[in-house]
Amino acid sequence: MEKQPQEVVLIGAGIMSATLSILLKKINPAIKISVFEKLDKIGFESSEAFNNAGTGHSAFCELNYTPMDKNGVVNIDKAIDIAKQFETSKEFWSYLVENNYVSSPEKFLRPTPHMSFVWGDEDVSFLRKRYEKLSQHPLFSDMEYSEDLNKIKEWAPLIVDGRQGNEKVAATHMNLGTDVNFGELTRQIFKGLQDKNEITLETENEVKDLTRLSNGKWAIKVKDLKSGNNKSVNADFVFIGAGGGAILMLQKSGIPEAKKFGGFPVGGQWLVCQNDEVIQKHQAKVYGKAKLGAPPMSVPHLDTRVIDGKKSLLFGPFATFSTKFLKQGSHLDLFKSVNFENIGFLMNCGLNNIDLTKYLIEQVMLSKAKKVESLQEYFPEAKLEDWFEQTAGQRVQVIEEQNGKGVLKFGTEIVSSQDGSMSALLGASPGASTSVSAMLNLLTKCFPELMRNNWQEPIKEMIPSHGKDLSNAELVKESRTRTTSVLKILD
Repeated sequence: MEKQPQEVVLIGAGIMSATLSILLKKINPAIKISVFEKLDKIGFESSEAFNNAGTGHSAFCELNYTPMDKNGVVNIDKAIDIAKQFETSKEFWSYLVENNYVSSPEKFLRPTPHMSFVWGDEDVSFLRKRYEKLSQHPLFSDMEYSEDLNKIKEWAPLIVDGRQGNEKVAATHMNLGTDVNFGELTRQIFKGLQDKNEITLETENEVKDLTRLSNGKWAIKVKDLKSGNNKSVNADFVFIGAGGGAILMLQKSGIPEAKKFGGFPVGGQWLVCQNDEVIQKHQAKVYGKAKLGAPPMSVPHLDTRVIDGKKSLLFGPFATFSTKFLKQGSHLDLFKSVNFENIGFLMNCGLNNIDLTKYLIEQVMLSKAKKVESLQEYFPEAKLEDWFEQTAGQRVQVIEEQNGKGVLKFGTEIVSSQDGSMSALLGASPGASTSVSAMLNLLTKCFPELMRNNWQEPIKEMIPSHGKDLSNAELVKESRTRTTSVLKILD
């Protein structure tokens, strides 16, 4: 029988570590959890509001989750899977509210309709097919579809005003969509854990090295950036939740599984509206179709956001390039990650993804005026002077070695040691929105026997639908009735 982990170290104080801390503490109240964060603040890297889309990624509007094949058949499997995962996240967050780990859900989650918007015969046909398939599933049964400009204007006037009346357009609308501030959620969770004395969290503490001891435990070397002092902490389970920095940390661990992975950094930049008159006219997240070669994090969207109590309007993100793996990282990160074991498949991946390289070069060369021209495809009357550029987050696209070749991975990847004593989360979208499912998958991978047996009941207490299929209409209704009420999702 597997042993319960007793001493756990989590590297990085983002939404993943916050989620895993709660799960482990409820599964085993006696567990000792230590969290180390390099920055002086919590949740200020990948989880911070301006560093991600803030979309509760529920597949309501993200067209890249429903690809269409050459025969015109739309595949909705990924959308269904992600929608289920977001419902799981909402159930978990509701548990946190009900058990006083999160005090103010309205500060991190706000009702914001999700829309998809396209133009031209080909894309309109695609969106219609997508709607027809998705709307048959209980998770998407409330989706609305229209090709009528007047109806679309009711949903989002900015994307209609200034268009020619004969232009072929289409949109879908889901009123159940959300805008999520994952940085605020992360900080509330960690405050709840600290107030209950359930974890130890140290900021400005950088993990410098990880060493496997002869007794099977891990020795984690940590540097206190305030005092300059070093210390060593032992753990029988280590989670690396350091965003883009997870690859470098994984490589330091020396586990064989790390040799199969590398990464390529992709940054982002928003256009942000500073005209209140414009901001107040838009109340939705409107997603379009990604351009050829674009990574998933660069799908264009015109978003209502509320950050630190202030309403903003964001468009983008536009891709940028830096050799950093984190926004607060080092320009040497990319070079440090390349070694003799991965350089071959990394180069192979680059040669097989010329479209992505071309896309990134084009994006980096864009002037602000050209970015506003892209915005005008969604908001025809947008004016250059109403918008400013704001740096978004830094992501690392995961590259995995498969049969000697480098394969670009566009989701999130869990990498674990064979004995389950160490695990890391790599990748980006849908990331934070599906953090609860990601951490449950991680626990299943590292502790399969315990997850099958001892840990089922405490998990079901936190997530009532755990182990059930959210394709069942009654179950979806039951789950959403509770979470919508507790989290105050609908106005």
